[in-house]
Amino acid sequence: MKLIQKYFPDLTPLQVQQFEQCLPLYTLWNDQINVISRKDIEHLYERHILHSLAIAKVILFKKGTKVMDVGTGGGFPGIPLAILFPEVDFLLVDSIGKKIKVVKEVASAIGLTNLRALHSRVEEVDEKFDFVVSRAVTTLPDFMAWVQNKYLVKSFNAISNGLLYLKGGNLEEEIASVVNKTKLYNISDFFSEEFFHTKKVVHVKRF
Repeated sequence: MKLIQKYFPDLTPLQVQQFEQCLPLYTLWNDQINVISRKDIEHLYERHILHSLAIAKVILFKKGTKVMDVGTGGGFPGIPLAILFPEVDFLLVDSIGKKIKVVKEVASAIGLTNLRALHSRVEEVDEKFDFVVSRAVTTLPDFMAWVQNKYLVKSFNAISNGLLYLKGGNLEEEIASVVNKTKLYNISDFFSEEFFHTKKVVHVKRF
């Protein structure tokens, strides 16, 4: 928890409490439904929560922004972002029902009222959003094909509506077809931990 406060020192007491509740809740649910690797649960705050919050170093979502988290798994990056942005509307989507069960249970336990969770394929979601967020569900071109019709046209945030994708490694080949609509942000510019040295936030404007 100190790691989160190191980079986000202005959290409210409620937000601190919600983040603190994440470790016991995910430990409990992970014993029943494996949504985080067993060896990774002890690194929950660094590798899952802080990693998710890298998006908040690229954009501070304005009140009323609509965000869809695709392939959310156990709720990342959606749940940490929903805690940080209580006036933003989040829809967390996953095709695996037991993972959505964990999302709903965790969100309910910590009192998130700005988050919905849906067991569905993203192609079947009949809504549009300012931003789609995700953590490396598949290759970038494949993912963009899934969500290309899911964006609202009018932007009102500091960056254009589109995709915010958490991904590591060399992305030159993956972004080649959309390089003029893409900006890469090195997470190591925001967080000093070694885990983030090769990881990026990829912003692709809607098209």
